Amino acid sequence: MRVSISIVFILLFATTFAHDLDYYFEVVLNITKDAGEIINEKIWQVKNVEIKFSAVDFVTETDREIEEKFKREISAKFPDHKFIGEETTDDGEKMQLTDSPTWVIDPIDGTMNFVHGYPYVCISVALLVNKETQMGIIYNPVLNQLFTARKGQGAFYNQKPIRVSTIKELSEAVVSTEVGLSRDEEKLRVVAENIKNFVPLAQGIRSVGTRAMNLAL
Repeated sequence: MRVSISIVFILLFATTFAHDLDYYFEVVLNITKDAGEIINEKIWQVKNVEIKFSAVDFVTETDREIEEKFKREISAKFPDHKFIGEETTDDGEKMQLTDSPTWVIDPIDGTMNFVHGYPYVCISVALLVNKETQMGIIYNPVLNQLFTARKGQGAFYNQKPIRVSTIKELSEAVVSTEVGLSRDEEKLRVVAENIKNFVPLAQGIRSVGTRAMNLAL
């Protein structure tokens, strides 16, 4: 009898958890789309830029506006949820991943692109529960590219199922890479050398200026 009760409890918990995840996804997808409208409105405007660590590493008021929007609106629905945000982390706020539902947010991945009006910018959001990733959203509102994925449910591009490439040979693959933010001479030399080594081996090399979009594409 105890075994049967335990099984019922597990099934009820799993069903409730799945229902909760459905609701989390719905809420945050709507917030993401609303935040995308902010990017579309401001990408062609003059930005107020603040240097973070170097002349090529900076943040705009829109980065902070979007991150605060996510925190405010998610907290209103789910007050026990935690956050790890790029801008608050860079501002020195200490973050620690726990078992609590935690949203990891990059409000604008590709800030340099955003500042220059280059359309490869995206919002990147992921939810971790018990330190395991449950869902992720990558949204480029400028090009209307929405990538979503949920644990056990697959990945989608604009609501159509997608899968990883079946290509196994480097000679047939397109490789995505980024130079990075460091302008240290030795680090740049290593990056340039690595790219040079890949050029004759891969079918193509691409760099769009946002790591999240590189992964999604």
